[in-house]
Amino acid sequence: MRRIAFFLGGIATLAGVVALMTPGAGHADDGTAPYVTEIPSGYRDWKLISVAHEEGTLNSFSAVLGNDVAIKAYREGKLPYPNGTIIAALHYSFVPSEENNKVFGKPQSFVAGPPTNVQFMVKDSKKYAATGGWGFGHFKDGKSADAAFMKPCFPCHAQAKDSDLVFTQYAP
Repeated sequence: MRRIAFFLGGIATLAGVVALMTPGAGHADDGTAPYVTEIPSGYRDWKLISVAHEEGTLNSFSAVLGNDVAIKAYREGKLPYPNGTIIAALHYSFVPSEENNKVFGKPQSFVAGPPTNVQFMVKDSKKYAATGGWGFGHFKDGKSADAAFMKPCFPCHAQAKDSDLVFTQYAP
């Protein structure tokens, strides 16, 4: 009987040690905030939220898209955004359109050039509690950025706390 009690005590202790060493669901084991590491399926079929142009070193155009949950929240002006909201930003370099400029008679038209990256914000208040309820993802050529690259996302977005960390406003 004593051996059985000792054996069961050992198993319980081992289970406790394993539980303490295993990271909780949605938490990275290196102490950094969790990030989106997989591209959400079907994002190219989502609806347009707005477009953006960033100058300087980025020098890009982007189409900002939202899944059905995001679009509903945007249209209703619902803040904070509900869990399940996903926002995608498809970024492209921009280039002059020689074809359009011929029609206009002067250089004034720019169009999307080669893609530069795709970024995502995924709302899951439990999984991404450490980053204000949002998971951030950055993909270039279909590959996810590493945690070091993603680290500045939350501090930057935290500055937009009045709009639940989202910069882009809805352009109906």
